[in-house]
Amino acid sequence: MSRCLALIVSLMLLAMPPLAAFAADESARVQVADPYIELHTGPGRGYPVFHVSERGEWVVITLRRTTWYQVRTDKGIEGWVNQRQLVATLNEAGERVAIVGPGGDDYLNRRGDFGGGIGRFKGEPSTKLFGSWRVSDTLSLEGATGQVQGVFSGSSFWHVGLGVEPWSDRRLSPYFGIGLGKFRNFPNQSLVDATPVNVKMAQASLGLRYHLGARFIAKLDFSLYTAFLGDNRSAEYRAVNAGIGFFF
Repeated sequence: MSRCLALIVSLMLLAMPPLAAFAADESARVQVADPYIELHTGPGRGYPVFHVSERGEWVVITLRRTTWYQVRTDKGIEGWVNQRQLVATLNEAGERVAIVGPGGDDYLNRRGDFGGGIGRFKGEPSTKLFGSWRVSDTLSLEGATGQVQGVFSGSSFWHVGLGVEPWSDRRLSPYFGIGLGKFRNFPNQSLVDATPVNVKMAQASLGLRYHLGARFIAKLDFSLYTAFLGDNRSAEYRAVNAGIGFFF
């Protein structure tokens, strides 16, 4: 378990630095990083281009309408720029700005999520339901329950714990979590001398969360489960799970 936790922390520290997020109800002063951006007279491709701001110039984002942003240059010229031309802009600290598309404000302000998925638990097919509640931008309370249908036995488990998502403002965001719960195993009745198992369990996970759009997310995680069997004995199970959920 300790080796797994050390690996999770190491991988997260190697991740890229966070982007500075921009929400629609906030003004942001950004620097053009593309060769140029085109200012249209209105929020759409049908409106003509009337001005061009070149790389290195500063503009202030004042309004968003779907995938179009109203900007104002240092010379006071106002126009509309498509989101694609702003993805490489920089803020005054030199950080790349995460321009949030439709539904992005809701995603940044989400309080929790709920969903389900399928995967493999020690090579056997499994299903899992998951949910979380954010207590801060990077920390959440998490819970999950699952079932495993094996050839010689069936298993079920549940666990609750803490999840950490250091870069939760990204559309694709890594996360990790640890927790405690229960593990149960029920051997097939046809097996001789098979004993059911009902023990405490610890869990550690490393995964990726992706904002699909609207209120939907996709998750992929790798988990290590440790069942404490008693008499200083334990068993480890590795699992992978992919699922879809919604946030609120």
